Amino acid sequence: MSFEVLETLNQIAREKNLELDYVIETLKSALLVAARKKFGTGENLQVELDQRTGEITVTAIKKVVEKVEDPTTEVSVEEAKKYDENAEADDEMEIDIPFEDFGRNAIIAAKQMLTQKVREAEREKIYEEYEDRIGEMVTGTVQQIDKGNIIVNLGRGEGIIPLKEQIRREKYRQGERVRAIITDAQRTAKGPQITLSRASPEFLLKLFELEVPEIAEKIIEVKAVAREPGERSKVAVSSLDSRVDPVGACVGVKGMRVQNIVRELSNERIDIVQWSPQPTIFVTKALAPSKIVDIDLFPEENRMTVVVDDEKLSLAIGKAGQNARLAAKLTSWKINILSETEYKAIKKAEEEEKIDIEEMTTVGKKIKSKLIEEGIETVQELLQKSKEELLAIEGIGPKTLDKLLKGAENLMKIRQAENEKEEQGKAPAETDKQAPEA
Repeated sequence: MSFEVLETLNQIAREKNLELDYVIETLKSALLVAARKKFGTGENLQVELDQRTGEITVTAIKKVVEKVEDPTTEVSVEEAKKYDENAEADDEMEIDIPFEDFGRNAIIAAKQMLTQKVREAEREKIYEEYEDRIGEMVTGTVQQIDKGNIIVNLGRGEGIIPLKEQIRREKYRQGERVRAIITDAQRTAKGPQITLSRASPEFLLKLFELEVPEIAEKIIEVKAVAREPGERSKVAVSSLDSRVDPVGACVGVKGMRVQNIVRELSNERIDIVQWSPQPTIFVTKALAPSKIVDIDLFPEENRMTVVVDDEKLSLAIGKAGQNARLAAKLTSWKINILSETEYKAIKKAEEEEKIDIEEMTTVGKKIKSKLIEEGIETVQELLQKSKEELLAIEGIGPKTLDKLLKGAENLMKIRQAENEKEEQGKAPAETDKQAPEA
């Protein structure tokens, strides 16, 4: 029987991936609790297990006394002599407690406690294992679909792919194999909850690492990923070896490498572009194959206006703006895409609305000359400058600056009023033209 107990404990340790010492200590604790419930709450009980023979002994340390007042911690001299004929008052002795004395309920309680503690330890072990594996790609089997969430059997532990982390068009059945990336691990009352994702950019990156050895070997670096799961993705790559073409390596011979990834992602379209440290070049590549005519850069606002051929405007923007959105995510720039005709019209309007600095009457010719020397030729350019920049110009102090700004703002208000009046004058004429058609 003793060897059977030891073998059972070894089996539990193997199956639950726990240390044998932990399982043994848990059993001892369970038996100790059961013994205290049965025989009292004193601290004089102890449990030992011989790991060589598997024999379990439960003993109570009691004081030998002439008259017993507390049976849980004391034993009479007469009773003590049954265990040791040399026992005397004030001695301490260990008295074995047979398992038969525990009773059925105490044994069941000990078994339940052992099961609970082992389960808790197993859950903690699984949590710690998967917490260290966040960002790793795993393969599991679909166990069930629960309210749209996919429950995945990972062998040791369960993972869940929430609805928002799935590729919309994909449907899975029980027993099917599924790949995903671990994004989170949480402790819950039901055990560790491992969150998986197939929709994250990181999952796409892991697939590239799997299919393209040069990425895994750090010869090619993935600089950025922008993704709309199941629809389209853009991946920016760069080579650390000038002899290696990063785009070509990722595409593979006859497109085999990227096609393997496309199939895994249910035919998600993938654009691979070469990364560049120069924003205009990077954005141009990100918006390919549309032809870029011109780019206006506004670094302080992290935005740019991209001008494309009139015929290529819809291609640059993409279906429902998808191409432009992904290019903006990939490059981290706010991108405004205009056709060449729209851009020319805007530039013409801006040119017409410019107010020459010479039109200002609140300051003299000397100050105007200083402003022009600093490259400030219009009122609009003046108002775009900070007060600190203007005060740094020779001859402009706080009072002069105040006059400058007030004069510039007044001129802008006058121009705005004139434009509004002009627009109001045009409105009736346009209505008259439309009347016959109605």
